Amino acid sequence: MPDGGYLAVAAVAAVVTFAGTFGVRALAPRVGLVDRPGGRRVHLRPTPLGGGAAMLLGVVVAMAVAGLLPGLGRVTAGSSEPLGVCLGAAVIFGVGLIDDFREMSAPAKVAGEVLAASVLVVTGVTLFQLKVPFAGFVVLSPQMIPLLTALWVIVITNAVNLIDGLDGLAAGVVGIAAAALCVYGLRLIHDGSLPADNLGPLLAAVTVGVCVGFLPHNVHPAKVFMGDSGALLLGLLMAAATMVVGGRTSEVVSGQTYFFFAPLFIPLFILGVPIADMVFAIVRRTARRQGFHTPDKDHVHHRLLRLGHGHRRTVVILWAWTAVLSGFVLTPLFVPAGNAVIPFGAAVLGLLLYTFFHPGLHRGGDPGEVGATTGVGQGDPGAGPLHGDEPGAAEPTAVLETVPPGPRAPGSGGPRATPQDPWA
Repeated sequence: MPDGGYLAVAAVAAVVTFAGTFGVRALAPRVGLVDRPGGRRVHLRPTPLGGGAAMLLGVVVAMAVAGLLPGLGRVTAGSSEPLGVCLGAAVIFGVGLIDDFREMSAPAKVAGEVLAASVLVVTGVTLFQLKVPFAGFVVLSPQMIPLLTALWVIVITNAVNLIDGLDGLAAGVVGIAAAALCVYGLRLIHDGSLPADNLGPLLAAVTVGVCVGFLPHNVHPAKVFMGDSGALLLGLLMAAATMVVGGRTSEVVSGQTYFFFAPLFIPLFILGVPIADMVFAIVRRTARRQGFHTPDKDHVHHRLLRLGHGHRRTVVILWAWTAVLSGFVLTPLFVPAGNAVIPFGAAVLGLLLYTFFHPGLHRGGDPGEVGATTGVGQGDPGAGPLHGDEPGAAEPTAVLETVPPGPRAPGSGGPRATPQDPWA
């Protein structure tokens, strides 16, 4: 299998996205697509939105290039799926872009996600069957396929959107998860469990490239935000890729290779961070008798910040959790022995200790205090005043120190933040 072709497509997506983001940064202020500080926003300078436009460009160009490569032509030739993904991506991008300009209601946004899912269904980008652990395969009826496809798209897109709360967080988490899915899908193809023309690994490779190309512009302090247009786009790409990989795996190989894992459950591991965060948000808000889109500051990144982790360290910790969960999924593909789990158990223990007992943590502050920060939160209007969350959600801040009087950044309204260590 020409794995080098997938690397080439990922590189094309990365280069196009990286170059296109410069254009977004220049154009967004001219059309008013800017997130300005003030109110409950905590970033200190106006920052362009709309990074999803460069991502969409990277997806379309990379898919077109894939059709020209000899080794990947059979993946795209004679199939409506690549076109369906591009059309669905355009629809979900449009929904997110409208939300970036003018906040949409929750039902309107869900309706847009269903429309994008309908495009996928019409063009054949769906799952065909489910493997239930210890119960065997369930072939989906034509009536169930559209419903489950729409549900899957809604879940994954909203999970990615909710985790998009810090500079570089969503792009990094999705990039790591997509890389794991690409390796997973290629392994299935090599083992004969997936046909060589399966679109899933190609979509995953494109998603990796898009994330890699966008991250240099989005790491803290971000020069541009992806907005809902980008977060929903990444969610749709991951939803489509996981469906055509996990929902089409053959019965024999899957049952022998992945012990109790059902292939469609793999995204629950590689996207474990955003999915768990979304599930806890639903449970938390239901227990409080609040609507799902009611803002709060109890997402996983909020909690890590309240523990005292700086912005960069919080992002790296969540990247690391994603990498460990992805490695846990991939290891049985290559090393079936049970001892292979031991290194990941040690990694989990180390991450737990680092997350909760790092010696540089500063506890005891008021978790609700909001002042001028080094840029925690991005103020994405597509999801509310703060980047990647719902309207009105206030992010916890970096630890503040009183410093000698000096010029303040516009709109700071408080003492300047001093990082406690290089990762703050």
